[in-house]
Amino acid sequence: MSKPNRPVFPVLDFSATPPVAPRKPKRLIAHGHTREDPYHWLNRRRDPAVLAHLQAENAYAETAMAPLAGLRETLYAEMLARIQEDDQSVPLRLGAWMYYSRTEQGLAYPIHARKRVIDERWEHSPEEVVLDENREAEGKTFYEVGDFEVSPDGNLLAWAEDTRGNRQYRLRLRDLRRRKDLRLSRQRITSLVWATDNRTLFYTVEDAVTQRSFQLWRHRLGEREDALLFTEHDERFSLSLMRTRSDGFLVLTSGSHTTNELRLLPADRPDARWRLFARRRAGIEYELDHHEERLLLRVNDSGPNFRLLEVPVGDWRREAWRELMAHDEAVVIEGVDLWRDWQVLSLRIHGQQTLRVTALATGETHDIAFEELAYSIEIEDLPAWDSPFLRYEFESLTTPDATFDYDPLTRRATCVKQTRVLGGFDAAHYVSRRLEALAADGTRIPVSIVHHRDTPLDGNAPLWLEGYGAYGIATDPWFSSTRLSLLDRGWIYAIAHVRGGGELGQRWHDGGRLKHKPNSFSDFVACGKALASAGYTRAGRILANGGSAGGLLVAASLRLDPALFGAAVLEVPFVDVVTTMLDPSLPLTVGEYEEWGNPQRVTDYHRLLAWSPYDTLDAHPYPPVLVEAGLHDSQVMVWEPAKYVARLRERKGSPALLVTNLEAGHGGASGRYASLHERARHLAFALAALGS
Repeated sequence: MSKPNRPVFPVLDFSATPPVAPRKPKRLIAHGHTREDPYHWLNRRRDPAVLAHLQAENAYAETAMAPLAGLRETLYAEMLARIQEDDQSVPLRLGAWMYYSRTEQGLAYPIHARKRVIDERWEHSPEEVVLDENREAEGKTFYEVGDFEVSPDGNLLAWAEDTRGNRQYRLRLRDLRRRKDLRLSRQRITSLVWATDNRTLFYTVEDAVTQRSFQLWRHRLGEREDALLFTEHDERFSLSLMRTRSDGFLVLTSGSHTTNELRLLPADRPDARWRLFARRRAGIEYELDHHEERLLLRVNDSGPNFRLLEVPVGDWRREAWRELMAHDEAVVIEGVDLWRDWQVLSLRIHGQQTLRVTALATGETHDIAFEELAYSIEIEDLPAWDSPFLRYEFESLTTPDATFDYDPLTRRATCVKQTRVLGGFDAAHYVSRRLEALAADGTRIPVSIVHHRDTPLDGNAPLWLEGYGAYGIATDPWFSSTRLSLLDRGWIYAIAHVRGGGELGQRWHDGGRLKHKPNSFSDFVACGKALASAGYTRAGRILANGGSAGGLLVAASLRLDPALFGAAVLEVPFVDVVTTMLDPSLPLTVGEYEEWGNPQRVTDYHRLLAWSPYDTLDAHPYPPVLVEAGLHDSQVMVWEPAKYVARLRERKGSPALLVTNLEAGHGGASGRYASLHERARHLAFALAALGS
């Protein structure tokens, strides 16, 4: 489609009577304060009455969206037509093999395969399938692979799989030489790593109730019993594992949202003692990588943007630490990657992502130059220690994801793969822009914008405004081929980089968490108003979208200024904040105190109560809302969106739709085709609500 068109779209049919959740008031008392929750009974996910209500909501949503059936199929077909269904990833070398994954037309899941390297050639070697996710998913309504680890000698595969959508993973082992699965199964796996002896596997597991990763175990092939090595007792902290690219150390991280500590084990001595590098201190985060006789340390002990130091492998005393790069108010050190010959720093300079490369032999340093103004880059985890090149992925709002091999010697980047967008896509037909919104306290909030070059900027275009703003996670400009279905129909798409995210470092995160969390909501509203003032759209023509913590952002922003928005899509939204955070038995709750606050404390309780979307819903008229949930969601329980919609209807605030995936969890449907159907529903809802 070469230019945006403005056809007439079907409208949602709200003529049917929506399901009415029975009111069963429950008094909730904390700190001498009483709340009455009429829908607390929906918290019983296994209650047949709850399931019946969710099914009734699904039926009502299908009735309301029935006029959109043709539009949904059209959107699905055009989005599918843009995808190269038969595709293959860029191969990467691990030992004597080149590994890659590929997809086939009609198959929902990837196939992981490899070819042996012979005399530095591999292209004509016979393919060996390592793991066919399609075969593993047969007969299952959901399938997802978590950690995927091949032993260093290439003989064994360990992987974790989720077959329900609740992100509870089971460990499986496969002998790749005999192409036979081993009789081993461990439950609730969160991370995996092999020792370099090729027979010892370390893994972490989560608590069955809270789903916090809390124990480190060791499995040795041929031994019946696994050894429990470490238990993290602090409920704010979770465990994860990795092996340094040098194969020198295994690293166990015990971390909360603001603090961590690391334990190291020589990768070739799996029976040795895990040594604590530096004991945890509140608010201090650090990470380590290894290069020959030194460790590289990234730590925020002198400022929130981190500094860089080197530490002798044999002497971890603070007196032996040597600073390589001091803390800088304008530069965030986001990550460090080491190869034999190269060091790469992932930086943000005034919010702009940059890769800084240092030749370790000479100390010569340079930054990789990128031509676009707003983009997203990510270093790929090339496992080959002696790799002569670096690999990174680049994308922007107008540039499809591309993989580059970068030669630090010649400073030349070679594109080895770019995601193909079929159907005549031409990046020149789209325009990417940046705008700054002025928050109520004078802070400038970045906004990333993309639209078709022929879309009139006359203040009448519908605009999709997306946001997240939590956990210090940056929502960088990214490409979406499904988004083209909106842009080609005259929509404008924007990302609000609100405080609470990580776009401008730790201070940006701190500016939108705990007592400062309301900044995220007012920032989002400010971004919407700035887009209207700049002539991109107008009040009532903005669709607000967010998922999980982003769903919280949207729900709270709707309450602040409901007239600004013409519709909203809330995906698995975290909206029943106070009740959830008061229940430490729920998954992840205790660890979340550092992000939201602990309502067991009276000050935090009243602060959270002041903005919790479910607790603050009032009788204002709200725009049409599509709310999505997952029955097996372990991060945002299904009752949160269900209760939110019930109360929204009770307050006569919105024609609301609730769609619950009864076979999935937080991430929605598994498999690429099912995910496309979900996306078609979102876009059809948007087009029906706001047109083009």
